[in-house]
Amino acid sequence: MSNITIRAAIPADLDSITEIYADAVTNGTASYELEPPSRAEMGTRFDGLKAGGFPYLVAEKDGAVLGYAYAGPFRPRPAYRFIVEDSVYVAPEAKGQGVGLKLMQRLITAAEAAGFRQVIAVIGDGRPDSASVRLHERLGFRHSGRLEGSGYKHGRWLDTVFMQISLNGGASVAPDPESLPERKFRVS
Repeated sequence: MSNITIRAAIPADLDSITEIYADAVTNGTASYELEPPSRAEMGTRFDGLKAGGFPYLVAEKDGAVLGYAYAGPFRPRPAYRFIVEDSVYVAPEAKGQGVGLKLMQRLITAAEAAGFRQVIAVIGDGRPDSASVRLHERLGFRHSGRLEGSGYKHGRWLDTVFMQISLNGGASVAPDPESLPERKFRVS
C-alpha cells in the first residue's frame, strides 16, 4: 500500500465517494444515516464543504479511489468556528491497509494549516475495539464523551463516542486573526 496518493478530492471522484459511503451506510454503523444519499446529494455536500474552504481528501492507488476524508463545521453557531468534525471512510477492499491512517494524518495537517484549533471525531458505534476509535486513539485523539444508546441501526442500540485533538495551541492561545475561521467570520 506504499504507493497510495493522498490528494484533494475533485468532482470526478464523487462516483467513488458515493459508492464508498453507500457501503458504509448500508453495511456499517459509523454513519447513522439509514439510506445512502444519492450522487446528487453527495455532490451538494461536497460543494458546500469545498466552498467553505474545508479540506476534503481522497486516497488513490492506480487511479482507484480507496477512501476519503473531510473536515467540516462541528456546529453552525459562530463561536464553534475554530472546531471541525472529521469524517473518514474507506472502501471495503482497502480496509486494514493503512488508508484511513494516511487520510487522517493529512486531514489533521490540513486542518492545522487552516488555523483550526480542535478536530472532533463523532464516532457512531463507538465500542472501544471499533476501527475508528482505535484509529483516532493512534492519532492522539482523547476521549471526551459518550452518548449511550443514541442511535438504533441494524437491530441494535449504538453508543456515540466523542474524541478530540487540539491543534495550534488549542484553547491555550488567542485565535490567529489570519486563520481561515477568523477570515470567514469577519466576512459574514
